[in-house]
Amino acid sequence: MAVLALVMFGLGFAGGWFSGVKANREAAPLQELRLGGYALINPLLECDTARDALAAGELSPFKYKIEQFVEQLKRRAPVSDISVYFREMNNGLSFGIGATGKFTPASLVKVPLMMAYYKAAESEHDLLSRGISYRGGTDQNAGQTFRPPVTLEPGRSYTVDDLIRAMIVHSDNNAYFLLFGSLDPRVQKRVYTDLGLEIPKVRTRDDYMSVQEYAAFFRILYNASYLTRDHSEKALQYLSEVDFPYGIVAGVPPNVTVAHKFGERTLGEHGEIKQLHDCGIVYYPNHPYLLCVMSRGASFEYLDDSIREISRIAFEAVDGQYRGK
Repeated sequence: MAVLALVMFGLGFAGGWFSGVKANREAAPLQELRLGGYALINPLLECDTARDALAAGELSPFKYKIEQFVEQLKRRAPVSDISVYFREMNNGLSFGIGATGKFTPASLVKVPLMMAYYKAAESEHDLLSRGISYRGGTDQNAGQTFRPPVTLEPGRSYTVDDLIRAMIVHSDNNAYFLLFGSLDPRVQKRVYTDLGLEIPKVRTRDDYMSVQEYAAFFRILYNASYLTRDHSEKALQYLSEVDFPYGIVAGVPPNVTVAHKFGERTLGEHGEIKQLHDCGIVYYPNHPYLLCVMSRGASFEYLDDSIREISRIAFEAVDGQYRGK
């Protein structure tokens, strides 16, 4: 049920930037040629000739380990749904577990809004330095369980780029709504339509995006295939500073960089339904990988523990094969 359309943006997408959810490799996968030279992105240049997957030392499948954990979790804990998407970033193993299930992205939508601003800044060169005043009023962070440690100050003016950083690093909803209201809606929708994704709020239902679809945002940032290389690098730099020490980050060693975004949502007549998501790139040395998890249940405590454990399983599988290589 992937909604992604076949949209090409030059060489960045020439190698098939979204190849679907799979656990098995093709018999003769293509070698991706990448530019290198950046800390967090690795621009995709082209796909070279086919090569032998085993000879290339690719990661052995470990989907079954996460599947076993998810099934045990659903039987023992108040977790009703978990979707997982994993992908080696440099043309390696990929798989999904319930990866087409729909969830409410919540604060995950801050990433495409950031991308919309950076895309607009390619033609409006002063956009990121423009000032926007924050007047205070209703605190949009008040209802959050994971509240930002640093918030905007009423009566102060911030540059657009300052607000982008606050929106991403601290997941500040006040910064998000300031930015959301200050950019032409057509520009915001363009990011979704360019990628063939459903535009938020077009339908009334809250659950409209899958983990498989959302992973596309991180893939195009890493490949630098939609934004400029500098803006792609900057976006991932902010995502690597996200102040959320739970979920994916909690499942990897503290010295490993993770560029990610989390989102939380409470639904139901009595707030009995919780959703917690975490999606990002784990920069394992020489073998970075993308891990996205969306979850639904009755307790944020169980949900963030579940994401942490899935992250741990993935990291140990990668580390077990690539350590020292």
